[in-house]
Amino acid sequence: MNIVLLWTDMLVWILVIVVAIWGLFISRSSQVQKQWHTVFKSSIAMASAIVLLFYLLFTLLDSVHMHFTANATASNGQTVQYKAETVSLLDLIFVHNLKSTERTYSAPFATHEYSKSVIVDDKGVTRQGYLPLRYVSKKGNLVEKSLFAVLVGLFISSLIILLHLFWQSSGNFKSVFLKNWKAQSVLPWRTAYLTIIFLVVLLTWLYMLSFDYHVLGTDKVGGDVLYQSFKSIRTGVLIGILTTLIMLPVAVLLGVSAGLFGGWVDDAIQYLYTTLSSIPGVLLIAAGVLSMQVMMDAHPSWFETTLERSDLRLLFLIMILGITSWTGLCRMLRAETLRISQMEFVTAAKAFGVGNLMIILRHIVPNLMHIILISVVLDFSGLVLAEAVLSYVGVGVDPTMYSWGNMINQARLEMARDPMVWWSLFSAFVFMFILVLAANLLSDRIQTVLDPRNK
Repeated sequence: MNIVLLWTDMLVWILVIVVAIWGLFISRSSQVQKQWHTVFKSSIAMASAIVLLFYLLFTLLDSVHMHFTANATASNGQTVQYKAETVSLLDLIFVHNLKSTERTYSAPFATHEYSKSVIVDDKGVTRQGYLPLRYVSKKGNLVEKSLFAVLVGLFISSLIILLHLFWQSSGNFKSVFLKNWKAQSVLPWRTAYLTIIFLVVLLTWLYMLSFDYHVLGTDKVGGDVLYQSFKSIRTGVLIGILTTLIMLPVAVLLGVSAGLFGGWVDDAIQYLYTTLSSIPGVLLIAAGVLSMQVMMDAHPSWFETTLERSDLRLLFLIMILGITSWTGLCRMLRAETLRISQMEFVTAAKAFGVGNLMIILRHIVPNLMHIILISVVLDFSGLVLAEAVLSYVGVGVDPTMYSWGNMINQARLEMARDPMVWWSLFSAFVFMFILVLAANLLSDRIQTVLDPRNK
C-alpha cells in the first residue's frame, strides 16, 4: 500500500492541524471560552455543530487516498507495481457499492430495473418486461433488516455517549448522567446525545441496508446514488472551507489597510474591489476555469491518473472562487476599521508611538473578529450552493468528480422521462440542504453572541 497525497488532501489536513492548534490557544483564554460556551448554550447551535462534524468526518475519510500493490510478493530489487485506481478510506468502506454496478436505472429499494427491456424467454418469445437487479438481495425481510440495523445504530451511539459521560464525570457517572438528561447542565448535552443517536442510527441503517439494496437507487449507468451522495460531501465541504480561507487573508489585509491608512491606499483598494465587483462573477469564474482547462489539456503528462487531474481542477476552482469572493467582506471590514480607528484607545496608541502593525494586531483585528467569524460561516453556505450552480452550467468541478452539482446536472435531463427519474436530484438536494441549513443555523447563533450590537 502506498499513500497518495493530493493537493486538496494536504490542504485539508493542514487545516485540521491549524484548527487543533487554535483550539489549544482558545483553551487558555477564559474570555474566548465563555463566548463559545454562550454560543453552544443554544440547543439549535449544538445540534447544528454535531451535524457539521459528521459532514467533516466523511470529508476526512475521503481525504486519505492510497494505492494498493498489485503483487504483494514482489522480490527485492523488483519495481513494485500499483493498481491503476486510487481509492480513499471512504471507498474502502463502500467497496460493496463500487462492485455492485447495475445495468441502468433502478428506484430506491427496488428489486427490478426502472424501465422495461426486451426479454427473450426460453421458447424464443420476445416481450417487454422489467429485468431483475443483479446485486439486490432476494432473501430476507426489509423490516427485519431495518430493525436489526436500528438496534446496531442504537448500540454504537450508546457507546459514544457512554464514553463522553465517563470522560465528563470524573468518577461521578450517575449524577452527571442525570444532570445531562434532565437538561440541568451548562451546555445542552441532552440535545447533543439525541442528535448523535438520530444520526448514528440513520447512517447505520443506510450503510447496512446498502449491502442488500440500492437504498437511494441507481443512476443511468447503474452506479449507486447513496455512494455518490456520500462521495460528494468532500467536494462541497472543501469548496466551502478552503475557498473561505483563501479569500479571508486578502479581505482582512486590504480591508484593514484601507480603513486605517486612508489616502491613496484607500483609493487604490476601493478601486480594486469596485472594479472586481463590477465584473459578473459567473463570467469571471468561467473564464478562469476554461483557461485552466485549456492548459491542462495541453499538458496531459502532468497527471498520472484521472483523479489527480480532477483534483487539480478542484484546487483551481477553489482559488478562483477565493479570488472573486473577497470583495464583500473587504468592504465591511474597511467601514468597521474606519469607525474603530477614530476611537480613543487607537488614538492613545498612536500618541504613545505604537506602530501600525501592533495597532492592527492588538486593537483593530480583535474588534473585527465577530464580523470575520460571521462572514466565514455565511460565505461557507453560499459557496456550497455556488458549486452546484457552477457545475450545473458546466464550469464547476471536473465531470468525473463526485459532487452534488454534477449529480444535479446529470439528473436534470431525466426529469422529463416518463416515468420520471427523481431520486438522484432528490438525494443531492437533501444532502446539500442539511449541510447548508446546519451552517446557517450555527452562523445565526454566532452572530447573536459575538456581534456587540446585539448586546
